[in-house]
Amino acid sequence: MLAVALALLPVRADSSVQPPPTTSFDVQRPEIRAFIDDVARRNGLPRKQLSKLIAKAQSQPKIVELISKPAERVIQWWEYRERFITEERIALGVQFWEEHRESLERIAAERGVAPEYIVAIIGVETKYGRIMGRYRVLDALATLAFDYPPRGEFFRKELEEFLLLSREERLDPLKALGSYAGAMGGSQFMPSSYRRYGVDANDDRKIDLWEDWDDVIASTANYFSEHGWEKDAPVLAEVELDPDPTFTIDTRNLTLNETLKSLAASGVETRTDAAPDTPVMLVSAEQRDGPAYRVGFRNFEVITRYNRSARYAMAVSDLAQAIAQRVRGTGP
Repeated sequence: MLAVALALLPVRADSSVQPPPTTSFDVQRPEIRAFIDDVARRNGLPRKQLSKLIAKAQSQPKIVELISKPAERVIQWWEYRERFITEERIALGVQFWEEHRESLERIAAERGVAPEYIVAIIGVETKYGRIMGRYRVLDALATLAFDYPPRGEFFRKELEEFLLLSREERLDPLKALGSYAGAMGGSQFMPSSYRRYGVDANDDRKIDLWEDWDDVIASTANYFSEHGWEKDAPVLAEVELDPDPTFTIDTRNLTLNETLKSLAASGVETRTDAAPDTPVMLVSAEQRDGPAYRVGFRNFEVITRYNRSARYAMAVSDLAQAIAQRVRGTGP
């Protein structure tokens, strides 16, 4: 029951690093009262305990500011890349691989996912567990559920998922820390992804994405696998443009809406051995000196399911390649 979760000791993070609290939520607000009623009825949670918990959440205006201008949308690719493809992050990725080699390579083989992409996701998301977020998950989700109308419906669902997750995994909902969007753990899963794709990799009857790195690795691999990752298939390829290409590009597109053949007909030659009818997407990869482009394959589209941004997926792919080259002795 939720009352049990409220009584648990903190087991996931140091609450001393959370931001100072601001305004508590008024549980008599019609939309909050309706949320409490609906969640209690659907899931058999005690309404009184649920109401007390929501009342303890703190609205965080800074969260609304942050979610309104994510880095993926406000800076160009070359700037975004410089934040993530650094010597430090590559070296830490190699270190992470070595420290978890047995479980990483075993899980990667079982799931059919290249180990470097598992490592790179964790590296981009949390710098291998060093930056897991400083906001209480409850505060983040409640703020976005009730004080951010553009995506209120989505975050109300995630808040409900978090309440259920707290019950199932015996989390203290007042202590768990995460990102400003409510993502949690080394792989930064949203609550719904935590419940759906989380894996208990060592059969200890709990899924711990904060401290159990076998669980983090297995859950990340499972997310890729469940979204259609193709073993040993390409992710990204570089392109060469005809002097007068005829293509147009929608920078918001994240679907495989072209083929290698159709791009070639528009003046985009892709450096790959894949078949001409292979589905792909053309991606803008802006450089300091002007426009540039790359081609993403099915596995690239899978990475964008983790974060709906082509820049994010390119960063994961480039970091993965840099780490793999270093581990296998083929890179600097």
